[in-house]
Amino acid sequence: MNDKRKILLIEDNKDDQMLTIRAFKKNGIVNEIKVIGDGEEAMDFLFGEEKNELPQLILLDLKLPKVEGLEVLKKIRETKRTRRLPVVVLTSSKDESDLIKSYDLGCNSYIQKPVKFDEFLEAVHQLGLYWLLLNQLPPLNGD
Repeated sequence: MNDKRKILLIEDNKDDQMLTIRAFKKNGIVNEIKVIGDGEEAMDFLFGEEKNELPQLILLDLKLPKVEGLEVLKKIRETKRTRRLPVVVLTSSKDESDLIKSYDLGCNSYIQKPVKFDEFLEAVHQLGLYWLLLNQLPPLNGD
């Protein structure tokens, strides 16, 4: 897969972080993955004074400490520099209102984390195939 496309994984659960990274590796997805463990840190990374290189894909959990994932998503879509970034909500939430709010705020995809590793492995395979290989990205500088 396209190893030039960087992935930002915003996930507070260490087990889910490790599981996601392991699933990417098992599927041969070698893209660089930056892991951030809470919403506040994600906001600093994306919008802080230090202009970090933007990822080409954000995997966003909704249930985050400090700043909720929906708030992070809202800010991503409101900011010219980040509004075109593909954001895949990757969450264990079964709450339909989270699904609706995520799409209302402009997520590109909403995936409920499967509980079984084999199912999660397949979900990550499909996610990587589509977002990192098949999907055409617009210019991400907001112009």
